[in-house]
Amino acid sequence: MKLSKIKIWGLFFVLLFVVTSCAPGNVKFDVEIAGFWMGLWHGFISLFTFIISLFSDNVTIYEINNNGGWYNFGFILGVSIFFGGGSKGTCRR
Repeated sequence: MKLSKIKIWGLFFVLLFVVTSCAPGNVKFDVEIAGFWMGLWHGFISLFTFIISLFSDNVTIYEINNNGGWYNFGFILGVSIFFGGGSKGTCRR
């Protein structure tokens, strides 16, 4: 069974994101405050952190130690990018 180059690159990036991801509720955010970029990342991985949070008490979906509005904006933007942003709802058939 031969994998195409797109599938190989896709698997590589998925593996890269899984290995290097920084989920909310991490010890790192006890020292520093999560800002816009962490909010964007946490919004993007929110589906995966939700599934993990069902089995682990150490992982949460949303970082409590954040800087407020910019983290929230990044989180919502990340969620909308990952889930498609609702653009399909406006298309006519």
